[in-house]
Amino acid sequence: MEPLELLECSSPLTREPLSAEQGAAVARVFKALGDPVRLRIVSIVASHGGGEVCVCDITAAFDLSQPTISHHLKVLKEVGLLVSERRASWVYYRLVPETLAELSALINVPATA
Repeated sequence: MEPLELLECSSPLTREPLSAEQGAAVARVFKALGDPVRLRIVSIVASHGGGEVCVCDITAAFDLSQPTISHHLKVLKEVGLLVSERRASWVYYRLVPETLAELSALINVPATA
């Protein structure tokens, strides 16, 4: 089951509380985003022209080893924030817009006067 698949038929936080299962799924995504390196990776992918970025460009943006970057990318894929596609010897990453939309809808609380 995809991490936020549990929210597809539910309402944002302001309409009804999350179930324990929904809370756990959403917490995994926020935990993944809570790491500064992973947050920067999401930002790099989101801001890259064409909506996707080569792993070589992600790795070049950090002073970290390739295995460390691979670990962070794996975590982001596991929580449903990124997908990848291998092309020859390179892997390209894209954001999953549905996951971002679900997070946005969840925390989008209307302002009250």
